[in-house]
Amino acid sequence: MSDKNPIQIRIAEYYSRYGPMVLRRCRQLLKNEEKALDAMQEVFVKLILYHDRLRDRYPSSLLYRISTNVCLNLLRAERKRTIILKEDMFTRIASYDHHEDQVVLRDTLDRLFRGEKISTREIAVMHFVDGLTLKEVAQEVGLSISGVRKRLRNLRTRLESLEETPNEG
Repeated sequence: MSDKNPIQIRIAEYYSRYGPMVLRRCRQLLKNEEKALDAMQEVFVKLILYHDRLRDRYPSSLLYRISTNVCLNLLRAERKRTIILKEDMFTRIASYDHHEDQVVLRDTLDRLFRGEKISTREIAVMHFVDGLTLKEVAQEVGLSISGVRKRLRNLRTRLESLEETPNEG
């Protein structure tokens, strides 16, 4: 007699039958073998955790949808971590104390904001230094949230390119 209950048996059957399909989907979306394997495991963990809520009529469609959602959530979380790291760069710039660092940073900021509208500098200060949300900044400067987000994204891109190129003296 087996130690497994009917749920465990069904999930094991799904894993052997649909596991390759789930892994292909995760590879397709994540483009990374290790992340795809982790995501596939997470799909089946979710299946175990929520088995009582799931319908058994179309398991391949269900697993495909779960794998898509798991992968998209991983990509979103990764993108948020990247944005937080980039925002940390702006926070470091705002908090430098040493005179030498301030001179270098002043030059970097001058190069960063060269050719930008004055309101772009104000947006950056309000968001990164004062800690206002995108919505609050948008209300202050009279732009849409997407307009503020676009200006900040452009600043991040410019800052990254400044970090990659030597100082143009």
